Amino acid sequence: MAARGAQKQAGGAPQGDVPKDKYRIPPDARAKTRELGRTGMRVSILGLGGYHLGLPRDEQESIRIVRRALDHGMNFLDNCWDYNEGKSEERMGKALRDGYREKAFLMTKLDGRTAQSARDQLDQSLKRLQTEMIDLVQIHEVIRDDDPERCFAPGGTVEALMEARKAGKLRFIGFTGHKDPRMHRHMLETARKSSFHFDTVQMPVNVLDAHYRSFEKEVLPLAQQEGTAVLGMKALAAGLILESGAASAVECLRYAMSVPGVSVTITGCDTEAKLLRRTAAFAQGGRWEKFKTSQVFDGTEQHKQWLTSATL
Repeated sequence: MAARGAQKQAGGAPQGDVPKDKYRIPPDARAKTRELGRTGMRVSILGLGGYHLGLPRDEQESIRIVRRALDHGMNFLDNCWDYNEGKSEERMGKALRDGYREKAFLMTKLDGRTAQSARDQLDQSLKRLQTEMIDLVQIHEVIRDDDPERCFAPGGTVEALMEARKAGKLRFIGFTGHKDPRMHRHMLETARKSSFHFDTVQMPVNVLDAHYRSFEKEVLPLAQQEGTAVLGMKALAAGLILESGAASAVECLRYAMSVPGVSVTITGCDTEAKLLRRTAAFAQGGRWEKFKTSQVFDGTEQHKQWLTSATL
């Protein structure tokens, strides 16, 4: 039986239970910002994940979440072509009406590994998000050994993204993955051989990652050397770290948001050495980081048609 925190996983975590009205935001509160690599952009240190926006029954709640975040300077918005069969992008698009698009740094992700599927998915994302240009488009789930070669091959994903950038449909290009740091390194190396520079790379950054298949240790320094902005994710491992008892939500958030070199935390943690010592035992074998050791989180493995088509 799957762990509770891994339920309903196809690229995102399940809904949490937050007591109503427990947390209040001062009217003048503003999110802090950091530079996004070499892009020349400044983005909020906390990014609003898009997967969860497709979960509430009332889409108005999702719209309120996006607009409230933007009103308080939390401008980095995450999304993906496949999240909730497109519902997450559709709701974000509605939230970005009435002048809110100008406040946002908008990111989405594509699954396509062929140029045509990537083109089709991008056009669908642009339509759903109700925008003519997306600030950052990332290749989603680089989790297979041959993904770099497929992306950079003639007729591959990168070809379509470069065309789209030239056409003004997107500004920056990145990639994501959660499986193994060697795949991230391979993707960066393949890009270098192709004389291509990724603007961003998204990867797990959390208190357990430091001890097992560590993206923080193996990928983050390389990304910094190349001027590629690092976007942190899986800070709570979809709630599994909390279920393990290794650390609290506050500890996890503090850790992820404090790791040097991370521009944005799309979910978060804390840097204290004592916290890393305490979590070492829990990290062995990746038991609580199931996105590294199982296919529960691999949306493009569960739906392989997304790699070559734009049909959900």
